[in-house]
Amino acid sequence: MPIYIYHCQHCGIEFERHQSFSDAPLKRCPECGKLTLQKVFTPVSVIYKGSGFYSTDHRASSSSVAAPSQKKKEPKAGEKKGGSTKETTPKSESTSD
Repeated sequence: MPIYIYHCQHCGIEFERHQSFSDAPLKRCPECGKLTLQKVFTPVSVIYKGSGFYSTDHRASSSSVAAPSQKKKEPKAGEKKGGSTKETTPKSESTSD
């Protein structure tokens, strides 16, 4: 069951109360009896451990991020290391006298 913090705007008292999600919020202050209670919302500190929790994890493609233990992809048959499938022949030097 979650713990909620309440604050009375009339007398300034703050207290905690265990309530389920389906319970109605308290409205009457137990100290002064006025209908001036409000829930206090505080940020929750959450610690995520492990992979998959960063906003950049799902955006990176598998080809751009490679683990150091993975082997490099070998070029396919007829493919140069540059990624081009065109085969180029070296230009012959022409000699002019």
